[in-house]
Amino acid sequence: MTINHAGALKKEYFISYMKLIMNAFGCSVEEAKDTTFERLFRLRESEMGQETYIQFILAYQELLNHSN
Repeated sequence: MTINHAGALKKEYFISYMKLIMNAFGCSVEEAKDTTFERLFRLRESEMGQETYIQFILAYQELLNHSN
């Protein structure tokens, strides 16, 4: 997936990205979160800005709630 650095990424982007990771690797929501954080944020919350990080966490929480 291409990332446009013009603005904050939305929750929906991260939901799609993490679902793609889960489908491709057959992994859990937690593992998809960790992979996404490593790949996109380079293990730094500030890598893509605070608003994007907040959207990432909101996406993770939504996926986690729907997986239970």
